[in-house]
Order: sequence, then C-alpha cells, then structure tokens
Amino acid sequence: MPGFFPVKTVAFKLDEARAFRRLSFSVLEMAVVTGVVLRVYRALALSLAGANAALLVASFAVGFVVLFGMVTLHLGNFTVRRWVWRAPLFAAIEAAAESLTSLGLIAIHREPLGSTRAAFADWPGIVASIFTWRISSIVLFALVLAGVIQLARMALGDETSDGREMGDARQG
Repeated sequence: MPGFFPVKTVAFKLDEARAFRRLSFSVLEMAVVTGVVLRVYRALALSLAGANAALLVASFAVGFVVLFGMVTLHLGNFTVRRWVWRAPLFAAIEAAAESLTSLGLIAIHREPLGSTRAAFADWPGIVASIFTWRISSIVLFALVLAGVIQLARMALGDETSDGREMGDARQG
C-alpha cells in the first residue's frame, strides 16, 4: 500500500535570519552598538594600558578592527550604490552614540583624558574629536572598500561598466 502521508510531519523548514544577522541590517542599531562598545572599550584599554606603548598600539588596532568590522558587516548587506548614504549615516550615528557614552562615562568619572579623568567642561572637545575622526575614518574606509569591491568585480569579470552581467551584455 502506498504511503499517502509523509513520514515527517514538518514539510517546510523556516529559514529565519539569526539575531546578529537581523541586527546587521539596521543602520541605527549597528551604529549605536558600535559606538557604545568602542567607547567603553577605549576607556578600559586606556585605563589598563597606562604608559605601555605596545599595549596602547595593540588596543587601538583592535578598536579599529572592531569599528571597520562592524561597518563592513552592515554595508555588506547592501549594494555599493546604497553605501553613499549608509556609510555617512552610520558614521554620524556611531559618533553620536559614542559621544553620549562618553558623557555617561564622564558622569561616573571613568572617561580618561590623558593621565586624568575628563570633566564635563572637556566634553565639547571630546565630541568634536569623535565626530572628526569617526566620520572621516568610516567614510574613507567605505570608499576604499567600495573601490576594492569594484576592482575585484572587474578583475573577475562579473560585471561590465554599465552594471549589467556579462551574459546580458553579449545578448543585448
């Protein structure tokens, strides 16, 4: 007798994006998480490193890897053409979140500024520095990343200059 019912009762598998993958689609959430994590990490690294130059360099390198990794995780979900507004927006939101985190760290006397702790009077200068360095570094990184992606696509022959696939270019 043939089987009229499937052996397994679950016929459909629901493919749902993991939580971090879903998070990576949101420019607001990714930038806020990045800003808070980087500022707290910076405060911790500067407090623990002291005058050890090698540890300072290593901690700043790790910070940049985290920053650019988070930017790449977010931008990798979208086409390069959409990066034109996503990269600067990510940078501005990240800098704002980092500035507010800095304000919170100043309030609890944990924001390092040189060999002392920052005060509320130091916050405008800290904000200016954060916005200058973060926005310029993220936008520059996005430009370099977009250039590398376009060069890789041209080298691999995936696209022509007008954006159509190679198979379409030969047919049309």
